[in-house]
Amino acid sequence: MSYQVFARKYRPRTFRDVLGQDHVVRTLCNAIEQKRLAHAYLFVGPRGTGKTSTARIFAKALNCTGGPKVDFDPDEDVCREIAEGRSLDVLEIDGASNRGIDNIRDLRDNVQFAPTRGHYRIIYIDEVHMLTKESFNALLKTLEEPPAHVMFIFATTEPHKILPTILSRCQRFDLRPIPSPIIAHHLVNIAAKEGVTLSEEAAFAIARVADGGMRDAQSMLDQLVSFCGNSINEQNVNDIFGVTGRETVAKALAYMLDRQLPSLLHLVHELAEAGRDMGQLLSELMGAVRELLVAKVAPQESRASMPEPWRTTLEQLMQRTPADKIIRLMEVLSSAEEQMRWSSNKRLHLEMGLIRGVHSLAEANISDIIRALNGAPLPETPIATTVLPEVTMPTVAPAPTPVPPAAPPAPASVVAPAQEQESAPVSVPAPAPAPMPEPPPVESVPAEPQSAAPLNVEPPAFSPASGGEPFSAESWQKIVDLATRQHPMSVGLLGNTLFLSAEGNLLTIAVHPEDTLSRDQLYDAETLEYLGEAAEEICGSGIRVNVVTDASVPPPPPPVPPEPMPEPEPAPAPKAVSAPRSPQPAGEEEVVPSARSLSEEEFYSDPLIEDALRIFHAKIVKQ
Repeated sequence: MSYQVFARKYRPRTFRDVLGQDHVVRTLCNAIEQKRLAHAYLFVGPRGTGKTSTARIFAKALNCTGGPKVDFDPDEDVCREIAEGRSLDVLEIDGASNRGIDNIRDLRDNVQFAPTRGHYRIIYIDEVHMLTKESFNALLKTLEEPPAHVMFIFATTEPHKILPTILSRCQRFDLRPIPSPIIAHHLVNIAAKEGVTLSEEAAFAIARVADGGMRDAQSMLDQLVSFCGNSINEQNVNDIFGVTGRETVAKALAYMLDRQLPSLLHLVHELAEAGRDMGQLLSELMGAVRELLVAKVAPQESRASMPEPWRTTLEQLMQRTPADKIIRLMEVLSSAEEQMRWSSNKRLHLEMGLIRGVHSLAEANISDIIRALNGAPLPETPIATTVLPEVTMPTVAPAPTPVPPAAPPAPASVVAPAQEQESAPVSVPAPAPAPMPEPPPVESVPAEPQSAAPLNVEPPAFSPASGGEPFSAESWQKIVDLATRQHPMSVGLLGNTLFLSAEGNLLTIAVHPEDTLSRDQLYDAETLEYLGEAAEEICGSGIRVNVVTDASVPPPPPPVPPEPMPEPEPAPAPKAVSAPRSPQPAGEEEVVPSARSLSEEEFYSDPLIEDALRIFHAKIVKQ
């Protein structure tokens, strides 16, 4: 006998062999046992999920000896004929090659004949959406009122192309993509029966590429056996099918979150030279970003697919990256994926998307501006440009008149502190005034250039302060009060909280189930940072917070409606000042003073504008 591929050799033979479609199998078995059989069924699902196999098993259950019954013998003659496509009572038709109205007319005439051996004459049409509109219309009357011995089974991957009049006459079953763990476990069983050693990591790598299709996974395993022999590991799967390993994806994500752009582009270059699929790489990156984002906002979610050696590093990078920036990064990567879909140069769009994504992490958004106006420092988000020794970046000359950044604490000989230097108003260059007495010299300490922190460096541990008190309900209230005084705009939103217990520096805090504002604030990374600073000052150690809900905690007070604001009085119009006009030369127009000069001066002298210029080290350029 000739060689038979795994997809045909290990095709399901009974209902018990169908994997990942329990909802379909249970419904069909109950219909057979209760004698509630319909005259038309429609199986919908992606490729390789078991539509044809389920239809054949259903036909065996209907036409087996003593049937219809669920527990039939797949080795009897009638069942073998159906499985091999030789049964006269089960007619399998390809809708793509028999889509004309003449084929449907012949089918309509043939269904009038009684079955030869079984109880039913079953018509199975695969890819039924390929039939023409005329063919569907010719089938309508027979499909609605077929003879008692006739049953129709349709299968399709695109149900939206089928006429609604056909859909309304069928019982529809949606076959779902098979989960990756089920596919991986089945592949390991097949490899064991074939005498092949298949590692669990390789099986999961095949399942991820198969994307829910069991037939695709079996075909890939067949190909790997031909290439590798009797031993298959994860690296073999990556080399054959261009799959990117989990460790490589974690490394690329760490480079991205740590703003190490040259290292990230160098890694992409190595993967492209090794023949990796750029679209698959971007898809794996987006999946990793999604997993870490969900873990950031919902820590109880599982993170089993992330490699253990990289999990701690990625969690540290995610803790110092705000959630809104991660969401913006996801939007940039999604845009790059859309551009790659219709482009032949996928690597170009991938690199441009990664560059835009790294720069989006370093951009100041509206949340950063609001925090800065409230007195919080801007986050330090440098982009590393000299991580790899073989990558050289051009040196950018400093601006002519930069505003010096905030300097570290000055020595005793310094006259003015750095904060006072920053608060100096930004002025537009003007003609030199009369000589004034020179002020005492101010000594400033130049700020060191920022660089990206290495990936595997642990965050600095807090040193316990002398005389720190243990964590308790009183110390928790002191921490909240101190953080509220220092950062009223962020920590001041905390309502009623109740201290429950402390294990080391892990505090369990309870809030009322309706107090969603306090619960969300305790999940906010910025609020936790402020509470940690206050805990360091009071108890000598940073804290971690575990939030639980408890109905015994006092509920939040109802919101107080705001008082109506008084209507502002109209400002008096400025009086026009008349001045003697000088005669204008011939051919020149008279220059009329601008009526908006007063409002522009008020705009430039606004305190908020001056604060924004001071915080962002900017200046206004009049055009």
